[in-house]
Amino acid sequence: MPATPPVDSKKSSNESSNNKSNESLKKNHQRMVPLRYVLMPFAIILFASAILLILQILAPKPAKKPLKIKAPLVNVMPLQAQNITFSISSQGSVEPRTKTTLISEVSGMVTRVSDKFQVGGFFKKGEVLLAIDDITYQVALLRAQAQLESAQALLVEEQARSKQAEDEWRLTGQPVEQAPILALRLPQLKKAEAGVLAAQADLREAKVKLARTKIIAPYDAMLTSKQVDLGQYVTMGSALANTFAVDYAEVRLPIKQRDVAFLNLSRINQSEKLNVQVDLFYQLAGKKHSWSAKVTRYEGVVDSANRVHYVVAQIDDPYGVLAKSEHDEIRIGTFVNAKAQGKQLANVIAIPLGAVYSGNTVYLIDKENRLSIEDIHILRTDADYAYTTDIFKEDKRLILTKLATPITNMLLRVDGEQERELLADPAKKNLAERAQKSTERDGV
Repeated sequence: MPATPPVDSKKSSNESSNNKSNESLKKNHQRMVPLRYVLMPFAIILFASAILLILQILAPKPAKKPLKIKAPLVNVMPLQAQNITFSISSQGSVEPRTKTTLISEVSGMVTRVSDKFQVGGFFKKGEVLLAIDDITYQVALLRAQAQLESAQALLVEEQARSKQAEDEWRLTGQPVEQAPILALRLPQLKKAEAGVLAAQADLREAKVKLARTKIIAPYDAMLTSKQVDLGQYVTMGSALANTFAVDYAEVRLPIKQRDVAFLNLSRINQSEKLNVQVDLFYQLAGKKHSWSAKVTRYEGVVDSANRVHYVVAQIDDPYGVLAKSEHDEIRIGTFVNAKAQGKQLANVIAIPLGAVYSGNTVYLIDKENRLSIEDIHILRTDADYAYTTDIFKEDKRLILTKLATPITNMLLRVDGEQERELLADPAKKNLAERAQKSTERDGV
């Protein structure tokens, strides 16, 4: 077998190294990117920026318009003095003018009651509510009548005897004036007369007690409660029922100290009636119910607890049960609001409360539309207005709009005033329309 020639190991290793180097060079050559491709985007951005800058420099600049500051727009009203009749607000509960507890003045069993003897029952004056057994009092009446007749008979007898004694004394020839009183039987006569008077008193008492067995209504009344019923025995002094009068009711109205001066109230020593009309009302289910009343008296004292005065208003026939009344009923205990008619004052200016600031400050505008800030004297206020008797210049008007930063003498614009000027002057109107169109074109 022929021998294999020896291989040069050094030569083989050099060849393999050269092959690896060639492969590495080929890979590096494939990864390298030309520089122009890298710089091209930056060049485009730089060129575009330069073009944009040149266009901005060469572009025409917009014309600057002068800045116009508009004066605040306000609503105004004239200040007109007028005669104002004030109304005083109050409230109170409807109360009966008279409440009574009926008391029995006799003893006995209740033998009869009226069909209306129930809570809420209405009785006319003099109508019988209930009756108490009167047999005992009928017997007492008969006995008193008999005693009276007996006393009267005794009196007649004594009168005859006295006359006879006087005639006998005259037979002696002496004056009657000198006769002793016993001889004329004058004491016996006086006793007989006194007996008649006593018997008459007993008869009258018996009649009164008999009449008191019937409990009658002392006035046009409504029953609020009852303590007895049919068959019950009552004694003298027992409470039978409670009633109140319905011919008229009263409302006690509190009046604040500052409002008293605006009511036509008389002094406590003056007897003339007050002529103050009062409207009473309340809301129920969205409907307003109202009644007319009048102030009948002023209590004349100040309540120490709440420092208010009280007047009393009268409502005639609150339940509408009398023939002369046609209004809706107003029940006892109803809480009502009231507006009392007060005094009428002349030359008073009514200012809406929303136009009064810090208690007594108002904003006014003159004929040049300049603001003036003034303090006024407030006569009184109600829920809507403040009233004053101050005198203002004729060119001043009241500002109704609230100003954020009011400054004296600042320029203002009155709402609707510019439109009226344009309607009055057609030339100004056309000029304003052209200016408006020009403004719209500039905006486009």
